[in-house]
Formats: sequence, C-alpha cells, structure tokens
Amino acid sequence: MLETFQRNTGHESRETKAQAFKRLAAQRTNTVIERLRILGNCGNRNLYEYSDEDVRKIFRALEAEVKRTKGKFSETKKETFEL
Repeated sequence: MLETFQRNTGHESRETKAQAFKRLAAQRTNTVIERLRILGNCGNRNLYEYSDEDVRKIFRALEAEVKRTKGKFSETKKETFEL
C-alpha cells in the first residue's frame, strides 16, 4: 500500500513516503558531504596548527554520530512483553 501525503507548498501535489525519503535523503546527504569537504579544508597545515589528538577527537565524534545515525536505519521494533 503506497501512502501519500500532501506537501505544504501552497499547491496540490502528492508525494509518496518513498519519494519524500529519496528527495530529502539526497538533499541532506549532499549537505553532509559538502560540510565534510569544508571541514577537510582545516587539514591545511600551512593555514592551521593542530595535533594528532585533535584530529582523532574530530574523527571519533564523526564516527560515533555516523554509527548512531546508521543504527536508526536498521532498528527493529523491540518486542514487548504481553500476557
């Protein structure tokens, strides 16, 4: 069953949940990629000074957030106890 919903754009258009996911996921993924490229600019040692520990902290934080986000896509419904 394809569910549709109306986007609040001022005109009538119907978009399935799958279409909305693809549209938003693509936009948001491209935004994250662009921001990572911008972060990469900080790697220029001619312009910035940083330690290996600074770099490790940055990538630990990014990797932890990627892991949390990835988990949201693979979560299964938790079984609940019923009598």
